[in-house]
Amino acid sequence: MATKVLTGAVAEWIKLVAFEAMKLGNREVRGSNPAGSKSGLMERLNNGEKVVVAEGYLFNFERRCYLQAGPFVPTVVLEHPNLVTQLHEEFVRAGSDVVEALTYYAHREKLMLIDRAADLETINRNALRIARGVADRTGTLLAGNICNTNIHDLSDPASKDTVKSMFKEQIEWAVDEGVHYIIAETFVALEEALLALEAIKEYGSGLPAVVTLGANLHDDPMGKNLTVDNIELTEAMKRLESAGADVVGLNCANGPETIISYMELIKKAGVKVTVSLSQEDIFLSRWHNVVTPT
Repeated sequence: MATKVLTGAVAEWIKLVAFEAMKLGNREVRGSNPAGSKSGLMERLNNGEKVVVAEGYLFNFERRCYLQAGPFVPTVVLEHPNLVTQLHEEFVRAGSDVVEALTYYAHREKLMLIDRAADLETINRNALRIARGVADRTGTLLAGNICNTNIHDLSDPASKDTVKSMFKEQIEWAVDEGVHYIIAETFVALEEALLALEAIKEYGSGLPAVVTLGANLHDDPMGKNLTVDNIELTEAMKRLESAGADVVGLNCANGPETIISYMELIKKAGVKVTVSLSQEDIFLSRWHNVVTPT
């Protein structure tokens, strides 16, 4: 399918979404579809709908002193689950079509960093169940989440197996807890993003895969935008597309003007799958995947 990318007037559109979210601030938390009757992500996109995934849980909870800056491990899921539920509901009230489970940085490496490896499965399943409860009550979609690691090492082929095994366990828990699709996000190296996509394809039971690279790119002497492993941006998107990603895009690290310029390049390159745009720090949070259909 042809790509329709948020470009041109997207900055104004994001502002409009923000203002609409403020106006909707007192809306009752309920979805437009009863639980069980909602259409899936790809069905919505193929039908020409926009799907907004609003989240920014880690920064919200860090600013409220419920988790530690630095590690950014979402221990709030275990220690204050009621607050996680409340934040999910706030994002739905603001207009999110999807509840994304708070499993960003809840992978094995991060839990080991704070000596909480024994809580790995519990934190993931609890986050997924909290998100599922809100999604069921509000008629929204439920997304699982995996993310970048600090273990992936371009110079160490053995690190690939370790990283993929970390993705595998999170994906399998997400599938078991009933997510509708899986987001893999904030990868600065295409190689790690492809590992995440490969893991979703192998262990995700056919669920759609949304894969976004971190937008902290660097330029080569010719001015081309490169990933950390020196893959030109549009080529990186094409490789993710060829590997089976259902949605590709960018998130984090830069503001809308910078990311929009990157999205223009992706559009001109002829990427065929749906492309997602993410924006940092709207309402001290992120509109993580502002996805537009064909």
